[in-house]
Amino acid sequence: MSGLERMDRPRRWPWVLGGGLLVVIAIGFIGLHYYVQREKEDTGTLAVTEKVTPPVAGVWALPTSSEKDSAGMAASAEEGVKLPVATSVLPVTVAEKVVSMPSSSVTALVAEANALLVADQKDVAREKYYEALADRPDNLLRATIEEKLGKLNVEMIRLPWPMAEKQEYVVQTNDAIKFIARKFGTTVEMIVKGNELKRPDMIRPGQRLKVFAGKLEIVVNKSRHDLLLSANGRFFKRYSVATGRYEKTPVGSFIIVDRIPEPPWHRDDGKVIPYGDKENILGTRWMAIKATGATPEIRGYGIHGTWDNTSIGKSESAGCIRLKNEDVEELFEMVPIGTTVTIGD
Repeated sequence: MSGLERMDRPRRWPWVLGGGLLVVIAIGFIGLHYYVQREKEDTGTLAVTEKVTPPVAGVWALPTSSEKDSAGMAASAEEGVKLPVATSVLPVTVAEKVVSMPSSSVTALVAEANALLVADQKDVAREKYYEALADRPDNLLRATIEEKLGKLNVEMIRLPWPMAEKQEYVVQTNDAIKFIARKFGTTVEMIVKGNELKRPDMIRPGQRLKVFAGKLEIVVNKSRHDLLLSANGRFFKRYSVATGRYEKTPVGSFIIVDRIPEPPWHRDDGKVIPYGDKENILGTRWMAIKATGATPEIRGYGIHGTWDNTSIGKSESAGCIRLKNEDVEELFEMVPIGTTVTIGD
């Protein structure tokens, strides 16, 4: 009977084992659900915290050292700044813009120069623009810098602003503006305007003048239709020009040998067309050039203005270098007789 009683007693261990397995499975599902939720929350946080912040005043800030290390994207200034963003979150179009951005050092220098201009610190701003040019900006940014720098250079040379190329001169007995201009290799116009002289014919001994003493040079590029003015080997300003039809503009080395305001035009047939006549094509200024060195001798060529601005940027002159009247007047004031002119293809 005792044996029969043992055989009829229910066996509990299979039920205990099955219940334990169910508990383990339930705990596993709960843990998996919790893990998935945390992953979603982390992803959302990443999208918010690593979102690209729009640049201020066109300048992209350099990432911190911790950001560089975590993203593994440290780059040199010349390669551009690669921001530490998660590619799974950042749209492709924005990522492409980040890669193609100009060097942060260039944009930072330009922003600094712009701020200095606002503060009227023109000489310091000018050097910052030169630093930006030396940092090899892309073509679009280079054009912007050249435009700002060219405008600033002309403003500073025409007014009593300090410039690296200017020297102080004390007027001597029997001095005249034209003698001082010849001594420093500049023009009368630059001394008069650069010192705001009301009566240039009445300078007095002991008077102090700021005189531009930089060496100006002109380089004309026929294919680009531009004229580059440099001072002591540095960029000064770039002008758009027209050159000769059918490659008539000569190439080589030249110097300016004459400067004539409101010039008459000597036609090929010998007839002289006075300034102001509608047939006179020379505009408001004329600077004659002469070949130097091994360059073949030429006659009748020069740099002049035009009444037809639609020709600028094209090959439409009879062979001369043609500028807008306002541009040739500006150039005329700055470049003296003896200025070198190099013309290339």
